[in-house]
Formats: sequence, C-alpha cells, structure tokens
Amino acid sequence: IRDSRKGSDWYVGCLNAGEPRSLQVRLGFLPAGAVYDAHIYRDDPTVDTRTKVGIERRKVESTMTLEAALGPRGGMAIRLVDRQVAPPLVHPGLLHSREEIALVKAKIAAGESPWAEAWKKLREHELSRLDRKPKPRAAIVRGAYNNPNIGANSLMEDGASAYAHALQWCLTGRQEHAEKAREILNAYASTVKSVGGHDGRLLVGMAGIKYLNAAELLRHTWDGWPTTEQERFETLLRDVLYPVIEDFYPTANGNWDAAMIQTMLAMGVFLDDREMFQRAVDYYLHGEGNGAVRKYINEFGECQESGRDQAHTQMGLGYLGCAAEIAWKQGVDLYGAYDNRLALGYEYTAKYNLGHKVPYEPYHSHDGRYHYPGISEKGRGRFSSIYERVYHHFHDRMGLE
Repeated sequence: IRDSRKGSDWYVGCLNAGEPRSLQVRLGFLPAGAVYDAHIYRDDPTVDTRTKVGIERRKVESTMTLEAALGPRGGMAIRLVDRQVAPPLVHPGLLHSREEIALVKAKIAAGESPWAEAWKKLREHELSRLDRKPKPRAAIVRGAYNNPNIGANSLMEDGASAYAHALQWCLTGRQEHAEKAREILNAYASTVKSVGGHDGRLLVGMAGIKYLNAAELLRHTWDGWPTTEQERFETLLRDVLYPVIEDFYPTANGNWDAAMIQTMLAMGVFLDDREMFQRAVDYYLHGEGNGAVRKYINEFGECQESGRDQAHTQMGLGYLGCAAEIAWKQGVDLYGAYDNRLALGYEYTAKYNLGHKVPYEPYHSHDGRYHYPGISEKGRGRFSSIYERVYHHFHDRMGLE
C-alpha cells in the first residue's frame, strides 16, 4: 500500500502478487475532522465494461478504515477529495455557457445555417409570444398517462416559454424577454405548493430542467431579477420540487430516472449545492434504477426501452445527454463513463431508426417490472431532436467518429 498527496487530494494505491488477499486501508493520514469523498477503483470481473474496473464512491473521514479485497495480480486505487475545497460550480453552467451564447449570437448575426433557421423557428413559436400569460396552480397533478391533468401541461408549456424568453434575452439583449421569463418564474414560485399524482416524479423531471435553464441564464446574465424573487424560486426548488425527485423511481421505465437526473443536476448547479449535484452524478453512474446509464444502455448499445418503443427510448437518451452536458460544464465527464456507454446507446438507436438491423437481447428491467422480448418497431424512423448535442461532444470535442 502506498499513499501520496497532491494539493488537497490524497491518492492510495494497492497492488497484489499471486494469492488473493484482503487488506485494511486505515485513513488516519487524513486531517482530523475533515470529510473526504473516496473514489475507489478496483478490479471487478463482474462489471460489463472492457476494462473490468469497478467504481465506487463513499464519504470517509480519518477515523475510518477501507477494505481492499485484491485478487491475484490485482489492484485498487483510491482518490480522496476534500469536500471543503471542491472547485466552485461554473455559471451559467447548465446547457449554455457564455462562450456558446456568444458563438450562436455571432452565427445568427451572420445568417449562417442551421442557426438562422432555428432562430427563426424559436422567434415564431407560440411559446415565444410576449403576451402569453402563465397559468400556475397551487396543487399540480399528473396522473398515469397524464390523466388527470391538473396544471401539468401548463407547467411544461410555461417552463418552455420561460426558457425560450431567457434564450431570446441572451441572444438579443431585449429586456422584454428577460422580464417575461422573470414573470413566469415568479408566478410559479409564488403559487405552486405541491406537485403530485402517479406521474409527478416524471413531470418534475421533464419540466424542472426548463425552469432551471431559464433561471440560470437570468441570474447570471441580467441584473433585473431581485434577490428576494430569486430566493422565492429557490424555495420552490428545495421545498416543493426536489422532495418529489430526491429518491428517483428505480422500477419505472428508465426515462423517468433519466429525467430526474438531469433536473437534479441542474438544481444542484443553480443552488450551488454540490451535495445535490453529486447525488445526481452518483445515480447516473451507480444508481439501482433503470435510468442509470449502465442500466439504461447495455454493453452493445441496446436501451432498456428499445423493446418498448422508439419515442420513449429517445426520451431517455435525450435526458441522459442533457445530464452529461450539465456535468461536463462542471468538469465531470459523464459522457465517457463506462467506455462511452452513452455514445453506444445513441449509435444503436440511430442505426435502428435509420432502418438497419441491430442485435437485441430480451431486457429484464430493475426488479423485473418490465420485460420486452423483442425490439419495438413502434415509432421507428421518427427521430427526436436529441442527437446534435451528443454528436458535437464525441465528434467535435473528443475527435471520435
């Protein structure tokens, strides 16, 4: 066993020779009272990755001991990160950075395709109207398959409207769009007391990301949103929305968990709550439910919902793609997790929807709730607008084909 320090982080390495053995790694070298995140990497032949390296994360202190179970010629590596000196979260840091906003603004001004066409569609959309009024309700309910629908559709549409106006504010500098986004955020923050029903968790996961993108852009690009109003919106997040998604929904189809992961990450960033942010990261990587990346996408790209229909499959992939982008902007690489597992899911789904044959194995979901014996042709060939963000990352950023 060898330990070393770099900055505030500690690193521990364990190597074994011929016989299996178990070692005790005492953490007494850590400062007394400090809390660290232990990122543990160990040989694990049971994980379905090429490298066969299992990854675990846990909270540790100097009084604790970790067990290193080492196989023949095996090893374990531990990175210990001090929670008190974690780098500050980046703002705006959800789906749009300052540099990306500036790039799109320049492309629109130059009339370049496809930015100019997309901009025209955004400006002409019904949700971009300045005379549109939000319709919040105190108690929002979405039942199974959106029945009953008590304010659920309005929550979705008004969130998209706030997001559309926040983007237009950033890209035009026109105050009326910032004011409209503020009006919508304030209306919901001052009205909504509960979100429930059978599909309540899914609803918060799908809608929350829209409000958070709008709020993140306003808070960090405009000085016209008063602190008291921002605090009221924070209360909506912490006291009303977050409790709905805090424990995810492991047995639901994976797009549910994926939706909640993206919104929890966004909440963590907006609230500067690193523990909340990390909870979502951990679930994406290690969660027990169908929406965790290794549960949603298998080792050759088939998705948990590929046997259900192609629309829901692309929903789940789209939410995981948003989650990966939010994390990337905060210096966390979820795109590359498990040998680029997310890319495999996108490639498999695109290939099938383009009419090609793909392998398929009957998929038993978490806790055996769903079983899809064959790949579904329902919705085949109808593409969702989820691909460009992930293609940009793997092709343009990472240089992969």
